[in-house]
Amino acid sequence: MTHIFGLGNAIVDVEVDVEDSFLDEQNLPKGQMILVDSQQVSALTAALEGSKMQRCSGGSAANTIFAAQGFGLQTSYTCKVADDINGRYFLDEMGAAGIRLNANCMSTEAGASSGQCLVMISRDAQRTMCTDLGISASLTAEAIEESALAKAEVFYVEGYLSSSENATEAAELAHALAQANQVRTAVSLSDISMVTIFKANLQRILGNGVQSLFCNEEEALAWAATDRLDIAISELKDIAEEVYVTVGAKGSVVIDKQGQQLESPGLAVQPVDTNGAGDIFAGACLAARCQGATPAEATKFANHAAAHLITQYGARLKTPQDYAELKSAYT
Repeated sequence: MTHIFGLGNAIVDVEVDVEDSFLDEQNLPKGQMILVDSQQVSALTAALEGSKMQRCSGGSAANTIFAAQGFGLQTSYTCKVADDINGRYFLDEMGAAGIRLNANCMSTEAGASSGQCLVMISRDAQRTMCTDLGISASLTAEAIEESALAKAEVFYVEGYLSSSENATEAAELAHALAQANQVRTAVSLSDISMVTIFKANLQRILGNGVQSLFCNEEEALAWAATDRLDIAISELKDIAEEVYVTVGAKGSVVIDKQGQQLESPGLAVQPVDTNGAGDIFAGACLAARCQGATPAEATKFANHAAAHLITQYGARLKTPQDYAELKSAYT
């Protein structure tokens, strides 16, 4: 059985340390994700020539699925890559972890390139991301294997898909299929830019409601156009049975199906790189819920996992075994 059927972008992250002055010079909004094209990524990479860069597979939902697999679930991931070095790197890493990929994930389109993201990490551990979706932007409903989705326990989709019309339609279809087959749906709002620019598409993906919704405080406030988290939570609770809001170093807030709200404190750590913190939070939370934990218990474990991740570089732990060891060490 597949516990989680994931749908999202396939991105290879390239991480590099930068000074805030570089972000200012390039007119990049610190701590946010912006969509760029391959020429813009190349120009930024050229401007950073001589800086140490590190490559790893990424994509928000892919990171979440990778974590859930490492925490003991059986997962699958539906995405689209090109037949290039980044695409093959992505598929090899996901496959080696035991994650099942859709049969038509690799495009045969001539000249296509796989998605990539330049992750610029500031001294305060904030990450500013410039993402070129590449062939991932043409992810369509044809990629979805309906029989596999129908047998899953949870359908998980990232809000980043709202930036593409084709991908939004694919997510809408997958949500409808999940509902028709009593498969629970979980959605991440992903980034404040998705909320402020592509909210209409996000609303299409959310449809008439989902079982679980993940976001951070900034995204929640932007969604409700308010500066009060309680008002934002009230609005989000109309969308999802369970709402999980991360609030940085303070931890997270969960509102369960009965409307009970619990604040789960964060762990005191020295952050090095916050990239992927929300992704592993969602993966840990979903894994715990699938394994019988209550929303409050799942949130506590998710805080632990996210705190551990941000003490090192990269949006993922290095291997699935690292996730298993993190889970075993959790008390």
